[in-house]
Amino acid sequence: MSENIKTYYTVKDIIGDYAILTNENGIENQVAVFFLPDQTDIGTKLIYENMEYTVI
Repeated sequence: MSENIKTYYTVKDIIGDYAILTNENGIENQVAVFFLPDQTDIGTKLIYENMEYTVI
């Protein structure tokens, strides 16, 4: 049985086609905006679960 791993992010910046996300440990991750929900903007809080980002 696989365990559901959830990671929480805040959008720190959006540069062109990429968003800079910061997790709860302060680690930054660069993700293509294509993979994020349409309403994503700087400051948006996201959860990454089951290979999908969702606004929280």
